[in-house]
Amino acid sequence: MEEKEFISQLLDPKTQNEAFKKLLINYQKPIYNHIRSIVIKHDDANDVAQNTFIKVFQHLNKFKGESKLFSWIYRIATNEAITFINSKANRNGVSNDELKSKLVDNLVADAHFDGDLIQIKLQKAILSLPEKQQLVFKMKYFEEIKYTDMSEILDTSVGALKASYFHAVKKIEAYMIKD
Repeated sequence: MEEKEFISQLLDPKTQNEAFKKLLINYQKPIYNHIRSIVIKHDDANDVAQNTFIKVFQHLNKFKGESKLFSWIYRIATNEAITFINSKANRNGVSNDELKSKLVDNLVADAHFDGDLIQIKLQKAILSLPEKQQLVFKMKYFEEIKYTDMSEILDTSVGALKASYFHAVKKIEAYMIKD
């Protein structure tokens, strides 16, 4: 289905519920995975994903079609995840980096994480990056999002995103080979 047609179905009260179900089917898993890469903990990712889709539904009438629907939803999910991490860190009286570090350390005990020690080390390497580089690396490496889509989601030029990814990869490589 053409995106414009789908968006009109989302905006039409007669077809909105059915169209939103399709939206959930298409985007629920990738949005969850994106959010999980930011908030790390499964239960938190579920909560943030639910909040994301509530916001998407509530603000559908504000979607102007200036970006792809995918990009718009990812931007909402990214902002929701970052807001969640910031408020959780504030509530616990720690920095975002300290909170994420604790969450990564607890991944081994997470029943929804099936990784090994190398994957834990990779997560720690990613956490050593500045937040923007973390996002760019995760979106490009794990989610295989195109730079043009990432540019819409993060409101950053393609050139800057490529540079961020390049620097992130170099820092991660250095982190992984040390010790």
